[in-house]
Amino acid sequence: MMAKFRKWLFAGLLVLVPLIITLWVIEWVVVTLDQTLQILPRAWHPDVLFGQHIPGLGVIFALLVLLLIGALASNFIGKRLVSWWHALLHRIPVVRSIYSGVKQVSDTLFSEKSNAFRQALLLQWPREGMWTIAFLTGSPGEDVAKHLAGDYLSVYVPTTPNPTGGYFVMVKRSDCFVLDMSVDEALTYVISMGVIVPGSNKPVGTPKA
Repeated sequence: MMAKFRKWLFAGLLVLVPLIITLWVIEWVVVTLDQTLQILPRAWHPDVLFGQHIPGLGVIFALLVLLLIGALASNFIGKRLVSWWHALLHRIPVVRSIYSGVKQVSDTLFSEKSNAFRQALLLQWPREGMWTIAFLTGSPGEDVAKHLAGDYLSVYVPTTPNPTGGYFVMVKRSDCFVLDMSVDEALTYVISMGVIVPGSNKPVGTPKA
């Protein structure tokens, strides 16, 4: 009887936990974007105009602001203003170091032609005999490459289950194996801590129906 209760308990968790986490993330995004309404004059706040708080208006407002900024930055005058803004920030000590680094990363990740993660790789990390998933990001720059003997690749080794944190390392091309899986499949594999196997819709160890 206890085994059956345990089975039901885990079955319920498998159904509810992904749903609860998904709803929590959506709620966090909506609440965070709702704060963008604070840039409006107090008299224009939906709470004042309608007499009650309407969740989600901040999301719509944030999207409209992004679209407006994107439209302005895409025309001739907008491009000149953006160039002037970049030049101004690059003149400010400390700020220019932070801004230029963040700008280069965002340009790489959010560009329509982004090729940030090019291939999924298998390599030994953090020591020989231990293997992990990594992503090809490019090749070492000329100043770095001249100090490296051989053909090296620049790779990103993500942490689990949060792949936004990780390590940038340069490894020999001969020590890397290109995996026959897409970057999305490899990311899913990493985030799931190896539970979700690429090419399969079921986690490892899922009992057959």
